[in-house]
Amino acid sequence: MVKNEKKVVIGISAFYHDSAAAIVVDGVIIAAAHEERFTRIKHDPAFPRRALAYCLTEANLTLRDVSAVVFYDKPYLKFERLLETYLYYAPRGVRSFISAAIVWIKEKFFLRSLLEKELAEIDAAAVPSILFTTHHLAHAASAFYPSPYRTAAIVTLDGVGEWATTSISYGEGGHITSKKEIHFPHSIGLLYSAFTYYLGFKVNSGEYKLMGLAPYGNPESAAVTRYTNIIWDNLVVQHEDGSFALNQTYFNYATGSTMTNNVLWERIFGLRRKEPDEALTQAHCDLALAIQNVTETLVLGVIRYAQTTTGSENLCLAGGVALNCVANNVIRKAGIFKNIWVQPAAGDAGGALGAALAASYIYFDVPRIVETPDSMRGAYLGPAYSGSEIEVALKQHRATYTRMPYTELYPHVAKLIAHGNVIGWFQGRMEWGPRALGGRSILADPRDPNMQKKLNLRVKMREGFRPFAPSILSEHVGEFFVETSPSPYMLFVTDVAPKQRHTLPHDFHSWDLYTKLYFIRSTVPAVTHLDFSARIQTVHKETNIHYWNLINAFYTETGFPLLINTSFNVRGEPIVSSPEDALRCFMHTDMDYLCIGEYILAKNEQMLTAITQKTFAAD
Repeated sequence: MVKNEKKVVIGISAFYHDSAAAIVVDGVIIAAAHEERFTRIKHDPAFPRRALAYCLTEANLTLRDVSAVVFYDKPYLKFERLLETYLYYAPRGVRSFISAAIVWIKEKFFLRSLLEKELAEIDAAAVPSILFTTHHLAHAASAFYPSPYRTAAIVTLDGVGEWATTSISYGEGGHITSKKEIHFPHSIGLLYSAFTYYLGFKVNSGEYKLMGLAPYGNPESAAVTRYTNIIWDNLVVQHEDGSFALNQTYFNYATGSTMTNNVLWERIFGLRRKEPDEALTQAHCDLALAIQNVTETLVLGVIRYAQTTTGSENLCLAGGVALNCVANNVIRKAGIFKNIWVQPAAGDAGGALGAALAASYIYFDVPRIVETPDSMRGAYLGPAYSGSEIEVALKQHRATYTRMPYTELYPHVAKLIAHGNVIGWFQGRMEWGPRALGGRSILADPRDPNMQKKLNLRVKMREGFRPFAPSILSEHVGEFFVETSPSPYMLFVTDVAPKQRHTLPHDFHSWDLYTKLYFIRSTVPAVTHLDFSARIQTVHKETNIHYWNLINAFYTETGFPLLINTSFNVRGEPIVSSPEDALRCFMHTDMDYLCIGEYILAKNEQMLTAITQKTFAAD
């Protein structure tokens, strides 16, 4: 434990996927960003050089001011897991082990030297001390320290860190005490990823597609019941204390290069693995619903044990599984804990922030700061651009634009949305985490029954079944949704209020996927999923005044205090970061208007310039 006056700590996550950097000064979160937003490489695993440079600039510091750089993993423990796993299954998996071992020895076994080299390229004379935290401690720290609770149970669930896949801890003040861990190969995250893979989606990025597909399953069908029973009978068992074990006979991730034993899965499910470009069938939807239901049961078992073990009324969540907002709502509805807080960057990128916070409070013994509603600053922790910077970018690319003061801009944009236009909305600091929260968003009218189809196919360029989320003024949540608790980070679903719903036909569940999709289910059909759920963001005046004012102007215009909010990007691209990124995305889609700061651009007034020459990659 080290004590001193001012402590500047940088957290790093890298070399797997979603690399990121964060900077914390005396326990205060100053900045955090994903490397992909700067490099434009989705899920970029590289050392976050650009994100780190941004963090230092935002804090007005240099590397010489940094007390320590903290990595979110312990590589020797990971290598130990790799070696012991191979020895346990040997000689099975020898090829997988050799290829992985070569990478580890070459790139990760000497990680400290690699980090020192990267930092030396920034300032060779000022390389700070390098610390390492365990993966799940980084997740736990990211969940507990920014939360509004002085004490809390902390649950982290993901694929795998070094050994741990699940952890239960207790946070009190600046301390985190480990209570229980579940180790590889038994993992809720890997179980869910196995089904992501089997249903034709990409592991580590397609899990949210699986979650969105699940409501297309027929909850009343014998198929869902049969698939659910098959999973429990063959793949996973859960014990009374909430712990669980996966039957490794059916999985391939411990010894091979794929997630599942496809031959055995096809035998038990009677359904072969779906290819990525293959059309979805009802059987795929039913299987998605079955694994979502099983995942919720597994998570609830862990959560109940966490409450029993800690006795706390507060719960903090992190890890990739905590991004399953449907499961989060099941936890909330179960009433096991009085209060729940989820880290908005719950996945591996969030480990950068957790590593920095863990070092601040545990290693450097900085007094913990507890803030209400939390200390995340609304998750607006990325770069912002001044009016002059925006205008330079617009002029450089010969854009045609109009500048309006915000008092005129809000009602003008609200009218445009009300008349069916799709808006690219670029304001203030960029969001931290995978969700766009009104800083880098695409916005549209939730009342329009055709808007989901338009946004998916002509703007986002992605699968038509994907749902969209509503952003709603926090003061009006109860008018449209059942649950009224704050959800500022879009990490919970809730049900559309009965008074806003339309009755489903008696044979609705027998319809095909896309017939179901385009049935008008509520007064806000573009944000109402098949099961009458919605992943809501509550918008608060205190954390995003521009976004709140725009939605309020739309409320004045239409009587509806909510908008469709989806991330400002297209399939295969990271969320936009700079004005140039926004211009490029705007010009390559069917967005109608782009609003950057006080500048507004109409698509039909733009010329084809050099910025539009880039084509977007496929996911």
